[in-house]
Amino acid sequence: MSNYTTGEMAKICNVSVRTVQFYDTKGILHPSDLTEGGRRIYNDDDLRKFQLICTLKAIGLSLNSIKSVLESELSGKILTLLLNEQVNLLTDEINERQKQLDMINIIKENICEKAINPENSILDVGSIMEKKNKDRNKRRLTLIYIGVGVFVASQLVLLAWLITSKLWWAIAIYMFIAILGTLIVIFQLKDSVFICPNCDSIFKPSLRRAYFSTGDHRVRWMTCPECKHTDWCVIQSKELVSKGTH
Repeated sequence: MSNYTTGEMAKICNVSVRTVQFYDTKGILHPSDLTEGGRRIYNDDDLRKFQLICTLKAIGLSLNSIKSVLESELSGKILTLLLNEQVNLLTDEINERQKQLDMINIIKENICEKAINPENSILDVGSIMEKKNKDRNKRRLTLIYIGVGVFVASQLVLLAWLITSKLWWAIAIYMFIAILGTLIVIFQLKDSVFICPNCDSIFKPSLRRAYFSTGDHRVRWMTCPECKHTDWCVIQSKELVSKGTH
């Protein structure tokens, strides 16, 4: 087993000597031995532990969190929970940064087009973004309506042709597939709940309301009963929600 000085540990992990010393004073990484002159000596196990500490620090975990992981008998489970939490925090931060980028681009575009004055940019950008989001939702809703309309129209034309042609066996198959598809959708919605993107409320609308709402098997255009916000609500199975995956 190799031995390492404080300087060698710092060089291998690409940190300063003071960082290694700091972790010792914080009780996170103690040296395995001390020389007669009081110099810290670390072994291979200490090096691996220090590399883990540096990795966890690099992904944003606090020193207190890292210390809890190293000291606990359930280190693996605790680390998993902490990493899940860190993923959520970083995801929120990325989303927030993306919103800021969108706002900056909107301000730049409108200043260049002289649609707004620079001094009013910050005041106007909120309403501009809200309008853009509404326009985007309207376009998506329009496309879905058009798609549903085309599909329904084509199915009616097909059914009319089958009846005119007196292809009764084909009509029977058509009706069977249509009924089966409807039952599958109803079954899926029956065991599902909806999650509001505005307030994160979980709600269960009536089966009729859910079935006739616009959308697909992942999202539906619904009004949240809690915040009254109308948007694309995410469909999720009750089993997954009860397990806390939301």
